[in-house]
Amino acid sequence: MKLKYKLAYYLFGLLLGLFFVIKFLGAKADAKGVEFCYLPNCRVLQDLRSKSLEITPEAKTILAEEWINLDDIKASLKYGDVDFSKSNKPYKNGKIYLVEGKTTQNEEINITMINYPSKVVLEKIEKK
Repeated sequence: MKLKYKLAYYLFGLLLGLFFVIKFLGAKADAKGVEFCYLPNCRVLQDLRSKSLEITPEAKTILAEEWINLDDIKASLKYGDVDFSKSNKPYKNGKIYLVEGKTTQNEEINITMINYPSKVVLEKIEKK
């Protein structure tokens, strides 16, 4: 058998195997609620979502204004973007993170959070 046919059979088998592995492992991960985060933005947001959330009095007053609610905060922690130029800096025995997101009314917001080893503190919420 010529080399080009061997290579074609090898690549066909490799692609077929990759398809089945991705299909079955992806379905298994979706069924168990496993999320694969490899990029820095995804990893930071997943870490912030996984810890208990505490809210400062300043943030509570902004939440009481009713232009934003906790569902908007949770959606921003899932789909938002972390501004790394202003984040991951030591602040009050934790690290500060600035998350850019949107409300349900499609208003852009900035959420400042302090990440501690066991909790996350919602420091302030600002409109852009």
